[in-house]
Amino acid sequence: MGFLWMLIVGGVIGWLAGLIMGRDIPGGVIGNIIAGILGSWLGGMLLGSWGPKVSDFYVFPSLVGAIVLIFIISLILRSVGGRSRS
Repeated sequence: MGFLWMLIVGGVIGWLAGLIMGRDIPGGVIGNIIAGILGSWLGGMLLGSWGPKVSDFYVFPSLVGAIVLIFIISLILRSVGGRSRS
């Protein structure tokens, strides 16, 4: 049951981060879940463990980490998509 909660909370955090950034996350629901889980890890590394905790996710560091992750991914996709094809 803990794994199911991790997927749900990770998906919600990824979705919220996408809304805040105003960008679609590639991969839809799976992309939201991955962004939320990786963002949680990144936020924990950058900001530590503080704030409300839901299913092993600290909400604020997870959300900030997911926002940073989405920003980095959007920069990478923009640079790859912006190359001219010769």
